[in-house]
Amino acid sequence: MKREALAIRHVHFEDLGSLELVLGDRGCLVRYLDVGVARIEAPDPVAQSLMVVLGGPINACDDARYPTLLPLVSMIEKRIAAGLPTLGICLGAQLIARVLGARVYPAGYSELGWTPLTLTDAGRQSPLRHLDGNHTSMLHWHGDTFDLPQGATLLASTPKCRNQAFSYGDHVLALQCHPEIRADRFEPWLIGHAAEIAATPGADVGQLRVDTARHAPALEQAARAMFNEWLDAVETQV
Repeated sequence: MKREALAIRHVHFEDLGSLELVLGDRGCLVRYLDVGVARIEAPDPVAQSLMVVLGGPINACDDARYPTLLPLVSMIEKRIAAGLPTLGICLGAQLIARVLGARVYPAGYSELGWTPLTLTDAGRQSPLRHLDGNHTSMLHWHGDTFDLPQGATLLASTPKCRNQAFSYGDHVLALQCHPEIRADRFEPWLIGHAAEIAATPGADVGQLRVDTARHAPALEQAARAMFNEWLDAVETQV
């Protein structure tokens, strides 16, 4: 793999988290493109060896209100068509599902907080095995969901959300959840998403803080193992 990754960032504090540490350890140069600040059309979507589309609080299909979505969809389409490693987290996963022809829509509720993943058989045979709910919990922060795209492989679910993670071919991984979260970078989430937390039944800032302090250190170790294994696999594709 050419050691360069492009990270599409919608909200400044929703960054690569533990994945950035993994990429740094592997000698990979990380370049952030901040949506709404930089021109999405500027970078060549197939120039980098890895592209990561990160989370954000907008709907993946709300093109009328957010004109940045269409050029981003075009970038993802070109990446997938070229067979290049592409990773989506939360909104990024929803955009990948959209590109692959699946329906993305409001779930009718918010999944906000810590819940372990339940892996499918395919998930247990994939790098997501490190995120098995028997070993670690997982942070969830979304109100939208998506159908599983045709040709995709379901990897993980939760009781509230069947399609938590899927792969497409050998080069695309989509994660509705947030394995990248780090305990030492969580406070900005509580501040930046204060209105969403207040509007979500059962969500509580104090409990989210306590749960993250409890679960995030183990998740960080598990996620780093997962990201490393996935990157090892996709390195053979480029």
